[in-house]
Amino acid sequence: MDAIFFEEEFRNIDFTIGKLLGEEYENCIFVNCNFSKTNCSEVKFIESEFDSCDFSGAKTLNTSFQNVKFKDCKLLGINFEDCNPFLLSMHFDGCQLDFSSFHKLSLKQSRFTDCKLLEIDFSESDLTTAVFDNCDLSRAIFESTILNKTDFTTSFNFSINPEINQIKKAKFSHSTLAGLLDKYDIVIE
Repeated sequence: MDAIFFEEEFRNIDFTIGKLLGEEYENCIFVNCNFSKTNCSEVKFIESEFDSCDFSGAKTLNTSFQNVKFKDCKLLGINFEDCNPFLLSMHFDGCQLDFSSFHKLSLKQSRFTDCKLLEIDFSESDLTTAVFDNCDLSRAIFESTILNKTDFTTSFNFSINPEINQIKKAKFSHSTLAGLLDKYDIVIE
């Protein structure tokens, strides 16, 4: 049986060299660690924080992210929809999540702050009361997405079709309203 780690700190570890050390990490802190293309399947991260880590291309089949915070991390091309949905809760600050997918996930109350979310897939996800604070959402996919009470007031480069998404009481700024009208191919000055 793999080890369970509680309240430990991992610094400058390259997890790409071998298997992760344990199957469960609770209240742990990871700083400047490399998980790039690592198989994180079946691993549980609970109440843990990742600072300046690289998860690009990591495998996340049935991985648990329960109340996990990512700060200044690279998470390129991650299929988060493969994660264990039980108690899934993630927050991202200063992260790069380009080409990742949250397809069909419940991300209620998630927070994305100062993140790059280029070509990210939020189709059929539930982002109720999520906050996108100063995020670049260029070519992000919103199709059949629940965006009720979602806050986009400081984010930019998004294109959301109100006819195919639920956006009741979602928040937008005057300067970003064009992102709701893209499908009509109109000029706003």
